Amino acid sequence: MIELRSHRGRLTLATVIIGSGIAMLDGTVVNIAARTIGDDLHAGLADIQWVLNGYLLALASLILVGSSLGDRHGRKRIYLVGVAGFGVFSVLCAFAQSPLQLIACRVLQGVAAALLVPGGLALIQSSFRPEDRPAAIGRWAGFAGVTTAIGPFVGGFLVEHGGWRWIFAINVPLCIAVLVLGRFVPESRDEEEVAPFDVPGAIVGTSTLGLLTFLLTSWRSLSTPVIVLASVVTLAGMVAFVLLERRPGAMAPAELFVSRVFTAANLMTFLVYGALGTVLFLLVLQLQVTGGYSALGAGLSTLPLTVVMLLFSSRAATIAARTGPRIPMSVGPLVCAAGVVLLAFVGRHASYGLHVFPGMLLFAVGLTMLVSPLTTAVLAAAPDRHAGVASGINNAVARAGSLLAVAALPAVVGLSGDDYRNPVALTHGFKSGQLLCAALLTAGGIVAWYGLAEVSE
Repeated sequence: MIELRSHRGRLTLATVIIGSGIAMLDGTVVNIAARTIGDDLHAGLADIQWVLNGYLLALASLILVGSSLGDRHGRKRIYLVGVAGFGVFSVLCAFAQSPLQLIACRVLQGVAAALLVPGGLALIQSSFRPEDRPAAIGRWAGFAGVTTAIGPFVGGFLVEHGGWRWIFAINVPLCIAVLVLGRFVPESRDEEEVAPFDVPGAIVGTSTLGLLTFLLTSWRSLSTPVIVLASVVTLAGMVAFVLLERRPGAMAPAELFVSRVFTAANLMTFLVYGALGTVLFLLVLQLQVTGGYSALGAGLSTLPLTVVMLLFSSRAATIAARTGPRIPMSVGPLVCAAGVVLLAFVGRHASYGLHVFPGMLLFAVGLTMLVSPLTTAVLAAAPDRHAGVASGINNAVARAGSLLAVAALPAVVGLSGDDYRNPVALTHGFKSGQLLCAALLTAGGIVAWYGLAEVSE
C-alpha cells in the first residue's frame, strides 16, 4: 500500500486520472461535433446516434469483461493495454471517411475503454492505504466529472479551430503520457479468484445490451413482428444474464447486490447518468441549430460545469465524508433537475446570461454534490477483493444509462431523420427531452434517499 502524499502516490493517481479522463472525455466530446460530423460525412440522425452509441455500447457491454480480466491478470496490465488500444483506435477515428467507418472505429474505441475504465478505480482501491482512499477517490471523481463536463468545450474549440477529426487525434499524446507514467503504478490482482472466466455471462450480457440498443435506436423503421421478436429475445437475455451471474466466478456476482446500498447506488447511477448524457447531447445541438451558436460557443456554454466541479469536487467529497453519502446523493440530483428544467426553455436567439447560465450553474452544483459520494458509496459497499468488479459494475451501469437514454429519448420525444437540422422540430423535442431528464434526475434523488437510509443510521 502506498501513501497518497508520496511521490509515487501522486504519480499513481495522475496516471489513473489521465487515463480514465481520456475515456470519459470521449463519451461527451463528440456531442459538440455531431452536427459537423453529420454535414461532413452526410450522416442522418441515426448515424449520429450510433457514432455516440457505438462507443457507449462497446464500453457498457464489455466493461465487466475488462474489470474481470483486470482482477485475474493484473489491473495495471489490463489498464495499460486499454490505454494503448485507445490511442490506436483514436487515430483510426480521425481518418474515417464515412459514417460506417467512423461508427466501426468508435466501437473499437469503446472496446479499449472497457479495459481501462474499471481499472482506474480498482487501482486506487488496491494501491492506496485505506485511510487515503476517500481523498484519492474524491480527487479522481472530481477530475472525472471535469473531463465529462469539459467535453463540449474541448470539442467546440477543436471543431472551430481544427475540424472534428482533432477531437480524436488529441487523445494520442495523452495516451502516450499515461503509458510512460504507468511504470510508477503498483500491480495488483484478486489472488483468491480461481474460477474460470465467465465466458457465457460475457456473451449473453454483451449481445443483450447490443440488441436492446438497436431496438431503441431503430424501432421506428422496424416492422411490428421484428420489434416483438427482438423484445422477447432481449427480455430472455436479461433473465439468462441474471441467472448466469449467480454462479461462482461471475463477472457481476449476485452477492454484491445483497447490499442495499450497492443496489441503490447503482440504480441511482443509471438514472442520473442517463439524464446527464442526454442533457448534454440535446443541449449542444439546440444551441447550434436553434440558438445560432457556433460549435465553440455551444461548448463554452457548458463551462460552469467544468469550473464548479474543478473548484469544489474535493470539498464536496470532504463534506460527504463527514455527513455520509445519503444527503448529497439525494439533494444533488434534485438540484440538477431544477437546472435542467430551466435549460428546457432555451430556444431561438437564447441569451446566455438569462437563459443558459442559470440552468447550467444549478446543474453543475448538483452534479458536484453527488459524484464523489456516489463513487465512494459503491466501493465502500463491496469487499476489497471485488474492487475491480464493483467499479466495473458501476461504470457499466453509468454507460448503459447514457447509452439507452441517448438511444431512446430522441425517438420518444419525436426526433428522427434530419430533425436535428430543423430548428422547429428540434426545439419541440429538446424541451420534452429536457423535462424527461429532469424527471429521471428527480427519481434518482428519491432512490438515493430511501436506498441509502441505513448508511445514515
